[in-house]
Amino acid sequence: MSETGSRSLNRMRRAILQAAAAAGEGHIASAFSILDLLWVAYDRVLRFDPANPRADDRDRFVLSKGHASLGLYAVLAEKGFFPIEEMDRFARYESPLGGHPDSRKVPGVEASTGSLGHGLPMAVGMALALRIRGVERRVFTLVGDGECNEGSIWESALLGAHHHLGNLTCIVDYNHSTDRALQMGDIAAKFTAFGWAATAINGHDHDAIFEALSRSAPDRPTAIVATTVKGFGVKSMENEPAWHHRVPTREELSFLLQELK
Repeated sequence: MSETGSRSLNRMRRAILQAAAAAGEGHIASAFSILDLLWVAYDRVLRFDPANPRADDRDRFVLSKGHASLGLYAVLAEKGFFPIEEMDRFARYESPLGGHPDSRKVPGVEASTGSLGHGLPMAVGMALALRIRGVERRVFTLVGDGECNEGSIWESALLGAHHHLGNLTCIVDYNHSTDRALQMGDIAAKFTAFGWAATAINGHDHDAIFEALSRSAPDRPTAIVATTVKGFGVKSMENEPAWHHRVPTREELSFLLQELK
């Protein structure tokens, strides 16, 4: 990763921490888990225009694990969809930036998500619609490993393979946070069995992420199973279940921000 990229990521991590602390709300560790994936997608792969976020010739990205919205907001702000200062109003009354993303309020958000298992089905529909209309653009969605417990994920995986949706890519944030409830095992093998072109990568290796996102199969959808660390980037948060849905105290915030300088 370049020094510039590292600075951008730490700037976004600080914005996420400060927004959650000010709101008293937010899934910080989940946002950190996916931040590298989001950044590489928006910085190096996706085609979009922040000045015209609904342009028909854009690629589509659906954050299916909507509770990690702070990660998406930070990246969208960094890319100019809205001022970074909007993060200061996260989860406040009349703020467009809610705990889960709302496509009617936030520029760059393609689908309102949060109820787990819905993003991949919507992405399948988007990819099929684009193909029917002859629009040669790609659709990406990011789901969580715990979300893969939902039957709708596998129903839509079957449908995507049935329609040979080569313009569809599903990224799985495999941070193993669901292991205590249900171990998912080899998720890439499961997608392969459902007719997808599947690969497993390190979800914090930017070159590996870029290479995986850049590939697509013409006759089938693509699944990228990205092994990640929940809370990545802040050592005291990493793989610590207590941070799933809590915000730092004033003293903790000061310490965490210092770590990210």
